[in-house]
Amino acid sequence: MNDIDAWVWWLVCAAALGIPLVVTAMPEFAMLAAGALAAAGVAGSGGGGILQVLVFAGVSVALIAVVRPIANRHRHQRPQHVTGIDALKGRQAVVLERVDGSGGRIKLAGEVWSARALDGGRAYDAGQEVDVVDIEGATAIVI
Repeated sequence: MNDIDAWVWWLVCAAALGIPLVVTAMPEFAMLAAGALAAAGVAGSGGGGILQVLVFAGVSVALIAVVRPIANRHRHQRPQHVTGIDALKGRQAVVLERVDGSGGRIKLAGEVWSARALDGGRAYDAGQEVDVVDIEGATAIVI
């Protein structure tokens, strides 16, 4: 250990913490690795061993205490911008071919879709506007 400077050991520690980060996808390992990088900086600038450990612990705990709650809050929020099929639900469409419980065609978001009525006894004639309530496969369910 005398042949290798302390800052190199801290860099090895940071790299070693990157391995479980990649394997487990737990962001806490990245925060610990950042603490090890900060300790490497202290060691490189001539700080003592106790100071290095304190910086490692302080930076790691601070990052976990500050970043983790923010990340959890963002993870549990629904996306503001819906895409794909979810973006089509609730939109209006124009009937191209009569739509009833067994099928038909509509123009939805500039594309022709197969469609069927939610209420099997109801029918919509060509030219009528309908609302898309769901998408099942490639078929729009309309009312």
